[in-house]
Amino acid sequence: MAIEAAWQFQGLTYPNPAVGCTIVQNGAVIAVGAHAKAGNPHAEVMALKEAYITLSNDNKIDALISSADIHNYLLINHNNIFNDCDIYTTLEPCSHQGKTPSCASLLSKLYPKHIFISSSDTNPEAKEGAKLLEAAGIKVTYDLCSKEGEDLLRPFKLWNKKNLVTYKWAQRLDGTIDGGLISDATSRKRVHEIRNACDLIVIGGNTVREDRPTLDSRLVKGKAPDVLIYTRCKDFTKETSASQTATACFDKEIPLFKIKDRNVFIEDNFEKLIEYKNILIEGGPSMFEATKDVVDRYLCFLAPRTGGKMKFSNDKIDFKILQSTKLDNDLMIWMEK
Repeated sequence: MAIEAAWQFQGLTYPNPAVGCTIVQNGAVIAVGAHAKAGNPHAEVMALKEAYITLSNDNKIDALISSADIHNYLLINHNNIFNDCDIYTTLEPCSHQGKTPSCASLLSKLYPKHIFISSSDTNPEAKEGAKLLEAAGIKVTYDLCSKEGEDLLRPFKLWNKKNLVTYKWAQRLDGTIDGGLISDATSRKRVHEIRNACDLIVIGGNTVREDRPTLDSRLVKGKAPDVLIYTRCKDFTKETSASQTATACFDKEIPLFKIKDRNVFIEDNFEKLIEYKNILIEGGPSMFEATKDVVDRYLCFLAPRTGGKMKFSNDKIDFKILQSTKLDNDLMIWMEK
């Protein structure tokens, strides 16, 4: 349940990992929490907040938003109500004070009975929180559902090591990807949430010319990441500036070119990717083929309808489904090759 909760926020927590936490008392699940966004309370804190309300009938904590405020309230008011609880967390509780207080420090004072950890934290600043727990006399079990925990944590490890490149597309049940809107409003909002957590969007030149996109995250009042337009426009040369190429190959009135403080690169290669950490590629069959050697993960929004004419016609690739979630009427499917 903790892993499932964390996957609901995969792609939204950069530069933090997606993390989930479940709290159990006497065999009954009393709380499930997840980390939703960098700077927001961590998964353990969200679960502890929910569990505290259930166990104490004190709803005052529900009005608290900041992690520090929730930490302080729990430290003052917990009255040892967590002592017979088991806590399952997908990632080792953090040991350091960053944008939020240390979860390991908080747990060591709330003193739950047993903490189960799926993945150890390898971040030099935050690791070894479990040692704080064990030093406080709390029983800790490591590597529970370790494979699933590592699947969940891999994006965080990738953007700390090099970068994370995600390929996203939407299709109908019949495989078609053209013919107007495909995804429902909830899926489109999720894509904007993911864009808001990225620092670069990659898109093909034909898509820019045909769809005339903005490529921002306006549905969540978020940012407009930098854009790399991958094109083999016949007027494009290495000596041509991006502004000249935009005029030669693209209508400069296309909305993505008109956003203030955004960098737009027009290239015939993907060398620019090494300058960014969290990258989202959006496209169809041609872009899928061109980027297959640089993509780490794939994200498909599958709409339960038919229509359109264009389908993926690439060479066969087998995918492993990491997780699927129903968003309103569509399916959101995370995959690896």
